[in-house]
Amino acid sequence: MNQPETAAMPARVESSQSERVTAAGWKALGGSVIGYAMDGFDLLILGFMLPAISADLGLTNALAGSLVTCTLIGAVAGGIVFGSLSDHFGRIRVLTWTILLFAVFTGLCGLARGYWDLVAYRMIAGLGLGGEFGIGMALAAEAWPASKRARVSSYVALGWQAGVLLAATVTPILLPAIGWRGMFAAGLLPALVAFVVRRTLDEPEIFVRKHAGKRENSFRMLIKNAETARTSFGIAVLCSVQNFGYYGIMIWMPSYLSSSLGFSVTRSSVWTAATALGMAAGVWVFGQLADRIGRKPVLIAFQLSSVAMVLLYSRLTEPRALLWAGALMGVGINGMMGGLGALMSEAYPTAARATAQNVLFNIGRAVGGLGPLAIGALSARYSFHAAIGLLASIYVVDVAATIWLIPELKGKPLE
Repeated sequence: MNQPETAAMPARVESSQSERVTAAGWKALGGSVIGYAMDGFDLLILGFMLPAISADLGLTNALAGSLVTCTLIGAVAGGIVFGSLSDHFGRIRVLTWTILLFAVFTGLCGLARGYWDLVAYRMIAGLGLGGEFGIGMALAAEAWPASKRARVSSYVALGWQAGVLLAATVTPILLPAIGWRGMFAAGLLPALVAFVVRRTLDEPEIFVRKHAGKRENSFRMLIKNAETARTSFGIAVLCSVQNFGYYGIMIWMPSYLSSSLGFSVTRSSVWTAATALGMAAGVWVFGQLADRIGRKPVLIAFQLSSVAMVLLYSRLTEPRALLWAGALMGVGINGMMGGLGALMSEAYPTAARATAQNVLFNIGRAVGGLGPLAIGALSARYSFHAAIGLLASIYVVDVAATIWLIPELKGKPLE
């Protein structure tokens, strides 16, 4: 009578073990989070420093916004190059290269003598920034079990918010003391991270087992058939909307709060911190729900909330209202980051996983890089609130792309 139950026990034990996160999985997560935090820190201190840089170098708002855009253009190129290299030569080695490149040229920004050499440094630093995201996401997804894949992707994305919060915390303290050039010098810290990453992490087992030594065309695998091409296009739309909304709001809000509402650097930092905390909460909640309910329904729910909250936010001017509404808006507009990494990991095989993460997300960064320019131009012609209100329409496009182009991949084993 007990034999069937006894026979089933090894299967249950094996299943339970397969759901455990190994020590290598935790280390992979830690390395990915730290690298992504440095990215968030760098881009957000740039947002805080734009007024100081503009005053020192005599830049217009459009030229100042282009510093962010050029960084993101470099990120697109870096994502394409380093994602493919990672699929061929390994996650850890190439991740180290990207962090070092990003660190060195971020530090060199502090030595810039004018607009053009600063643009060059920002663009080269962007090469490293663009490579880190996809490699870190692939590394974490491959090291964690399928039932927790959206959660681990959200944890990696939370690294960005940790960097944003760090920027909001230290900038009011350090910027008056060391200036914008000194702040860029702090970007050398990722070089130390690169050393730790290279010394402590191991290649994921699935990469070693299924792909080591192979030389496949990872770019072609993103469009290998009509179904895959449709999924790739849909994910590119999702990444574009997420980045456009994020950069359009987060890069210009500190300057807007300062120039239009008289916020000091400290008060602007409080707003940024509150919004970043809302974004972090959204990312965490998304990962929890997506592993339990599914990727598509949670995506649609967050996209609809973004439409509502961005419209509401565009009508507010009172400082306290901007604070709490910014936090709630952050939940929607950045919470979706908790699922994009998992979605891209599940949609493509190991031989193209980092390429997909980097190419598709950095296509989104390229489009998102237009966000600061668009917001700056629209706010100059109309008003900042009108420019923010127009952002609501792009999340409607997001809903349509999710419904018709994105497959449900919850629990799918990695190929």
